[in-house]
Amino acid sequence: MVFFEGMKETRFNPDELIRFGTALLEKGGIPRERARVITEVLLEADMMGHVTHGFQLLHQYLKELETGSMRKRGEEKVLLDQGSAVLWDGKRLSGIYLTYKALTEAAQRVQNQPSAIYLIRNSHHIGCLAAYMPRMVEQGLLCILASSDPSVKMVAPFGGKVPLYTPNPIAAGVPAGKEGPLILDISTSETAAGVVARYKAKGKKLPAAWLLDGEGNPTDDPNVFGGSAGGTILPLGGLDTGYKGYALGLLVEALTSGLAGWGRSKDPKGWGANVFILVINPQFLGGRKALEREMGWLLAQCRNNPPRKEFDQVRVPGDRALQLRRSMQREGVVLDDGILPTLEPWAGKWNIPLPEPI
Repeated sequence: MVFFEGMKETRFNPDELIRFGTALLEKGGIPRERARVITEVLLEADMMGHVTHGFQLLHQYLKELETGSMRKRGEEKVLLDQGSAVLWDGKRLSGIYLTYKALTEAAQRVQNQPSAIYLIRNSHHIGCLAAYMPRMVEQGLLCILASSDPSVKMVAPFGGKVPLYTPNPIAAGVPAGKEGPLILDISTSETAAGVVARYKAKGKKLPAAWLLDGEGNPTDDPNVFGGSAGGTILPLGGLDTGYKGYALGLLVEALTSGLAGWGRSKDPKGWGANVFILVINPQFLGGRKALEREMGWLLAQCRNNPPRKEFDQVRVPGDRALQLRRSMQREGVVLDDGILPTLEPWAGKWNIPLPEPI
């Protein structure tokens, strides 16, 4: 989550934003129902505080549609379907649409079996991973989602200074009864590229030395990253324990590109994603009530743990995001003032009314 002090809170009706985003993507060539799914996932990201992966992405997606880097229409190719394991070629279709569809199918399959694995290769970008989790945990399902982009190099291996792989996020949603859910979304690098870009656009330093410059020196200057600057993002854990994030990043590479059989060795082109999805129905194992009892007890104990003096309370992963989500559902969705100006030219081109602030 990236919020800046003094950031103006302009709020919008969520239904109006869905109308607006859906209309833009439909004019860009995406079929209407798919356009709505993409818009809803982007809006979910904004409502959960993941502002770099919400409506901020719409402008970039529209450019990708215009250039043909994101395919507008068509279907994924089913390369393998073993019942509990499915492999798709995404054929450069919207990664958000494909991920949403795969999660929907997986949720249906686990009504009759303990788990389902879906792998998607060669899709477009999938947005914010946490944004998919509320829908899954509301069905009482445990979900793990991971993503990498084999066409992009942003993170250097621990001890190195040349970017090799991507921030490789991994997310999970776990039902926990009235104490839950537990929702996590973690890059295996110190931060994500969108966060660095946001600090750069605001003319601000990063909170800590999350980057290496082109010479391998640690820095909090976002300007060393991107384009020909030669900088790289450090693995999660930074200079001290970055070997842990490095190991997790390689694990995500194995789960996504390795198991999908298509990745960096193919030298693919274009902003995209390889995706790993695991959905588990606890009813086939210890049972949903038992999972919720155990996780609910643990989360309650975490929250009741006496906080250190630097903290007002102990939270669990997902608390802040879900609190923001509830607030924005009631009071309207906050959009950064820099987002609509990037969408105004598209709206003007297609005569789509801009959403009015509340």
